[in-house]
Amino acid sequence: MELQQMRYVIAVAETNSFTRAAERCHVVQSALSHQIARLEQELGARLFERTSRRVRLTPAGAAFLPAARQCLDAAERAAAEVAAAVGEVRGRLAVGLIPTVAAVDVPAALHDFRRQYPHVRIGLRVGASEDLAQQVEQGVIDVAFLGLPTTARPRGVAARELARDRLVAVVAPDHPLADEPTVDLRRLSSEVFVDLPVGTAGRIQSDQAFSAAGLSRDVAFEVTTADFMARLVGQGLGIAMLPAAYVPRLTGVTTIEVTDAPARVEYVVWNRVGRTPAASAFLTVLDLPATPGTE
Repeated sequence: MELQQMRYVIAVAETNSFTRAAERCHVVQSALSHQIARLEQELGARLFERTSRRVRLTPAGAAFLPAARQCLDAAERAAAEVAAAVGEVRGRLAVGLIPTVAAVDVPAALHDFRRQYPHVRIGLRVGASEDLAQQVEQGVIDVAFLGLPTTARPRGVAARELARDRLVAVVAPDHPLADEPTVDLRRLSSEVFVDLPVGTAGRIQSDQAFSAAGLSRDVAFEVTTADFMARLVGQGLGIAMLPAAYVPRLTGVTTIEVTDAPARVEYVVWNRVGRTPAASAFLTVLDLPATPGTE
């Protein structure tokens, strides 16, 4: 069983296409198909169901895929460790972040990192805090930036607190509240809200605050990005609550201080079992050297 064969299987699984997988791997489709067929023969099981319309994993393929990813990750880590031993940082750096991260200018940090370590392949994904923490714990991504309610802490990962912030109300410029210097949760509870999906950390902090105050609210619009939240708010479809340090990046909306607003904590997290050389180097670029974090 060869690493290249595993790469081909992963590419087909992720693209659901032998043609697109071959393009991603920069090989002709016949060569990719031949290598996967060889691997299936060696394993004694088909990894993919192929029809004229689609390609999908068989149960055997679904069982094989996580182990294949682990093998490739281990091989890449081994190569990166060897390079680090001779003073060179290589490999990959997979970074995750929530849409409203404000404590760190992540694009600028990645720019500085790439300038210092040009041989590291950088990847980036945006998601919810709880999903990103799980992916860091599993080794899918190396470093992530999270935002959590003050009642929660990252679990299963090493973490460093970056900043604390309070939420503010975000309304359309012509909203009746737009000229108010401050507002409280009771007044906001009568409004229609735009918010993140139920169960996400960004939503929980607001839900907990209203619940603790004995209030309910109407969340009519559930979206996954703060930019789209702001667009809906700007059209007068609802109001939102977002971190004060983040909202200056938005346009077309007005912000109001909330006297009894919930707070959130931003964290950077990494795998508590071990950091890759690239992850350690990135933490250093962030001026967060490899020192113990919380778990």
